Amino acid sequence: MTLITDRPGPGAARPYRFPQVVRRGVAGGQVVAAHLPGQNLAVALLLLDAGAGREPVGKEGLGGVLAKALEEGTAQRDATTYALAIEALGTELVTALDWDSFQVSVQVPVERLSAAVELLAEAVRTPRLDPEDVRRVRDDEATALRMDWANPGPRADAALRADLFGAENRWGRPMYGDPASVAGLDVEDVTVFHSEWFLRPGTLVVAGDLDRIDLDALGAAAFAGSGGGPVAKGDPIEVPLHDRRRIILVDRPGSVQSTLRLGHPSPHRAHPDHVPMTLAGTVLGGAFTSRLNHLIREVRGYTYGIRGDFASSRRFGRFAVASGVQTAVTAPALVEAVGEITRTQSTGVTEDELAVARSWRAGQLSVELQSPRAIASALTTLVVHDLPDDYHARLRESLLAADVAQVSAAAAAHLHPHALTLVVEGDSAVIRDELVAAGLGEVVDHAGRPV
Repeated sequence: MTLITDRPGPGAARPYRFPQVVRRGVAGGQVVAAHLPGQNLAVALLLLDAGAGREPVGKEGLGGVLAKALEEGTAQRDATTYALAIEALGTELVTALDWDSFQVSVQVPVERLSAAVELLAEAVRTPRLDPEDVRRVRDDEATALRMDWANPGPRADAALRADLFGAENRWGRPMYGDPASVAGLDVEDVTVFHSEWFLRPGTLVVAGDLDRIDLDALGAAAFAGSGGGPVAKGDPIEVPLHDRRRIILVDRPGSVQSTLRLGHPSPHRAHPDHVPMTLAGTVLGGAFTSRLNHLIREVRGYTYGIRGDFASSRRFGRFAVASGVQTAVTAPALVEAVGEITRTQSTGVTEDELAVARSWRAGQLSVELQSPRAIASALTTLVVHDLPDDYHARLRESLLAADVAQVSAAAAAHLHPHALTLVVEGDSAVIRDELVAAGLGEVVDHAGRPV
């Protein structure tokens, strides 16, 4: 017996208020804080303009190696002594890297925040960077990448990024590098990158009960030993669209599954269409209830899941779809996915679909932005993308106010099915002929040669 029922409708988005944002200049740097009255935990996050986009071409992976090397002791303490000191506070250093920033944070009870920030600054400003430790960390990172790249996905992701943005550009290469680029780093590469980018003051982001926190003292501790002025963030990168679709076939002999990556360039994070683009992406592929997931998973049964969305950094963005399908349905799955993207671009979204997307996106704010760490992460968005302090306070209303005309216009303007690059990582001998016969575009290998 098959039980069929109607899909539940959208609920009302929960109310949400983002906390008050405080900014001040301290000791040559900037402190950006959010007041969380009565909160016993606090987060301090040092935000540096040292993201993957700052790495030289050919030296991809510097940020990842340096993140691990920060755990290997400082000029004042060896690795064991430093680990004991930070563990005594009940915390740990948490590092994060994206295209625009390098982040180091601690989360502790409010009364321990000052001591934790001093230890954070010690690791960031004066890491030991012993050559033997740096080489060991580098080798560990290269080994981890080799293991990761043995799985389906990373090679397809790299092929898509290179085709969209150009392998000659840093943003056309993997954010964390690849096994070869990381293995090729030397100690001087790491020490030079640190001296160039990690000694600048940066921004200290704080989320906690500000009635119990001395922001001036925290800023003085975080910016001690730093110097140098801000550097230009760079203008948005104009990435041209391709004039036709093509399929890049990444051979994986014997694979019983094909890994699919479809994409094209899209606007940067601060683009005025960000909210309607986000909602258009949600309707198309950004949620379990999306068009792509319904068609490819529920109707056709080709996959366990498929996702598509817009993602953006300070200078560039991309629209991308990701999935994995059985080898036998590779070509049909691509045809259906391209068709659904084309339909969304040409006909827009419906009020029912948009109501679900609005409710989910706006309602998630009350869930996602509860903890001090989540609030701190939201503050970094303001700093990195030069957004107004009331951005998050107004975001819920912006999501709920977006109408069908606005979201459909964003889909029409920012989806480009004719310019898609379709990357397929799978068994070339089995799927090549069907991909050619599908007529979606020229089929080439990862080096751009016809296959």
